Amino acid sequence: MRKSFDAEYMAKVALDAIREEKTLAELSSQYEVHKTQIAKWRKRAIEGLGGIFQGKEAKTIGEKKKVIDELYRQIGQLKVENEWLKKKLDRLSVDEKNKTV
Repeated sequence: MRKSFDAEYMAKVALDAIREEKTLAELSSQYEVHKTQIAKWRKRAIEGLGGIFQGKEAKTIGEKKKVIDELYRQIGQLKVENEWLKKKLDRLSVDEKNKTV
């Protein structure tokens, strides 16, 4: 059966691994986590550090992308509806001409 760890615990272990005050084997023994797992947590922590400093800018970029995607979707929908209405209008005008003849 696999153990599951909460994010706070994984962060604590990863931080100790980043400090390199103890070997992975010592940390593994101390925290009762396999040394390969500790190495993975350390790697994830180091890779994720850049995201901490992006903060609001990254969120606003993501939000802008969502808004832009939604607007493009609406434009596409309006184009389809517009074409449909044009076809209907053309049919109605042809029908009206045929009735008057």
